[in-house]
Amino acid sequence: MTKIQKTISPVDGSVYVERPYASEQEIAAVLTRAADAQTKWKLVPLGERSALCARFVDAFVAKTDEIAPELSWQMGRPVSMVPSEVRGTDERARYMIEIAATALADVQVGSKPGFTRFIRREPLGVVLTIAAWNYPYLIAVNSVVPAIMAGNTVVLKHSSQTPLCAERFAECFHEAGLPDGVFQILHMNHASTERAIQDAHVNFVAFTGSVGGGHSIQQAASSRFISTGLELGGKDPAYVRADVDLEHAVTNTVDGAFFNSGQSCCAIERIYIHERVYDAFVEGFVEQTKQYRLGNPLDPETTLGPMVRPAAADFVRAQTEEAIRAGARSLIDPNLFPANKPGSPYLAPQVLVDVDHSMDVMKEETFGPVIGIMKVKSDDEAIELMNDSPYGLTASIWTRDEQAAIAIGDRVDTGTWFMNRCDYLDPALAWTGIKDSGRGCTLSALGYEHLTRPKSYHLRTET
Repeated sequence: MTKIQKTISPVDGSVYVERPYASEQEIAAVLTRAADAQTKWKLVPLGERSALCARFVDAFVAKTDEIAPELSWQMGRPVSMVPSEVRGTDERARYMIEIAATALADVQVGSKPGFTRFIRREPLGVVLTIAAWNYPYLIAVNSVVPAIMAGNTVVLKHSSQTPLCAERFAECFHEAGLPDGVFQILHMNHASTERAIQDAHVNFVAFTGSVGGGHSIQQAASSRFISTGLELGGKDPAYVRADVDLEHAVTNTVDGAFFNSGQSCCAIERIYIHERVYDAFVEGFVEQTKQYRLGNPLDPETTLGPMVRPAAADFVRAQTEEAIRAGARSLIDPNLFPANKPGSPYLAPQVLVDVDHSMDVMKEETFGPVIGIMKVKSDDEAIELMNDSPYGLTASIWTRDEQAAIAIGDRVDTGTWFMNRCDYLDPALAWTGIKDSGRGCTLSALGYEHLTRPKSYHLRTET
């Protein structure tokens, strides 16, 4: 088995980063150091933790100009769009720092003569974060900063596609003055990662990735009584009602479908349109899709970069071709996008109509720049189709009627329900999924509950 991790850039197929995989001895040393550091870190006053984490965020934001091309080389996002990930990381980290004092406060259970009673939120210990490549900083920060704020120590294992993102976090924490051992990184292969999960020093695993990866993480942890947070796949639907602000809906659903080349767990992957606005919506959607510029992500004019690797693009091509053979109709001529090349990671966006739920493109995760659009006659039909999925991460409705949106949302199986927006994580709201989209929760005050355990204090003060 190779001992070198190689990152192949989707930009040109070159080897962009090489890193040695950590040895078993190195992994053991890192986990031991994390456990030792945690016994001291949990005693550090919350105000000091907040100050250190705030300095980490400052250091990270200051590196935006360095991070942008580096991230484009690693995973292909257009360099002009990388700053949005830096801003999102900043927003989430600062929010979780801001609410920590309230979210981690002792739970008071009421007075009782002769007793002092309360519930304290104890840190779990060592948190192993296993982050995905598609939003490498946003995904990692969801668990890293709140875990450290809660008094845990963190070991970050990033995707082999984005190892420099882990190193950037380590660099920024070092500049912030975080004590040794509180945050560390490891470059590991799958086998070593599974063994790390089984190590007695690890107390919680935060994983973002595929459904198959989630099953592997859960299986690796099954012999131990530790919790796992799993953010997995999605096949997120949008429903456009007849009372919609059409221009707003078209602009935002196009962006929700194709930003990051559709490589987002919460990207819009299927759209249901009320028959009264169907034709106008499809016409507008197609015209806006044609405005994308597919090309080298290092070019500031590029708005659609390559997919992460040729195999990923080939999967999307195959799913699209299968739908067309089954009767779907494509509305975008790939020749409009000269950079589109079969067998390469450069893939033109595609809009499919005349689709149905017998096609994988409407049922199974695509994770690429292809969208299926179906006509519906009613709210009930849209709800039935939205729920006809093994996934449940986010769903959106596009309407002027807030009360209808809430009523319909109550009937849709999803972790987050949007009205007139999509593909965004508000750090004040719990980020969670159901069904094959995973389990657990990050962000919001509720996110802290998954990174701590309750410890009851029952003190008799009168004897």
